[in-house]
Amino acid sequence: MLLYHGSNTTVEQPRLLKQTRGLDFGAGFYLTSRIEQAVKFSGNVCRRFNFGTPTVSVYEFDETSAEQKLEILRFTKADELWLDFIKNHRLKTYSGKQYDLIIGPVADDDVLPTILAFVIGQLTAEAAIITLKPRQFPDQYCLASNNALSFLEFKESFQSGRANNG
Repeated sequence: MLLYHGSNTTVEQPRLLKQTRGLDFGAGFYLTSRIEQAVKFSGNVCRRFNFGTPTVSVYEFDETSAEQKLEILRFTKADELWLDFIKNHRLKTYSGKQYDLIIGPVADDDVLPTILAFVIGQLTAEAAIITLKPRQFPDQYCLASNNALSFLEFKESFQSGRANNG
């Protein structure tokens, strides 16, 4: 299957970087099966760093082999387990099982206010789920180990638009 990574540059050789901020599924190399989500994210990265050109890198992911050889956690919907997992990673308090690959809905800019309200205790999990229920969520794949990265093969990259540097 094809997966896409949005960034401010081409990423031919993905690697795990130390993260200073809490991300949905913790530290890892993030991809999506939706090209439009990668395009959107590439612009966000350029704005955040005020550097580079929005670029989408395309990879072939050997899903069949990965399913057999990796520890995988899959969230099929935005539910209470997903919310708790995101909360613990964003607060950097997760101490559960370590996975090679985590797949599930992305808490993008459109739903972030609801997620943050839940994280800081302004919303209960039930209220957050009710608020999020009508949303259509893009997916995200967090490759959280070098073993998981070995199932990716870089195919190509393309510029996805102009950076907004000002």
